[in-house]
Amino acid sequence: MHIKILGTGCAKCKTLEKLTRDVVAENGIDATITKVEDITEIMKYNIMATPALVVNEKVEIKGRVPSAAEIKEVLARY
Repeated sequence: MHIKILGTGCAKCKTLEKLTRDVVAENGIDATITKVEDITEIMKYNIMATPALVVNEKVEIKGRVPSAAEIKEVLARY
């Protein structure tokens, strides 16, 4: 599983990255996590607000910081 955190470096983006890394580690999920801060790369996902959580190139959550439980639920689908 390849997870991307899209965000320019704001506090919410950092929170989403930390929550995602925590959920992956706590649940032993086999995943590669990449933080994408390049605005040109972020625009390719056609999102209007950051942060965003992308799993295997599909935008799952955008424009807000979800709870750890919600991240876990999203990752369980893969």
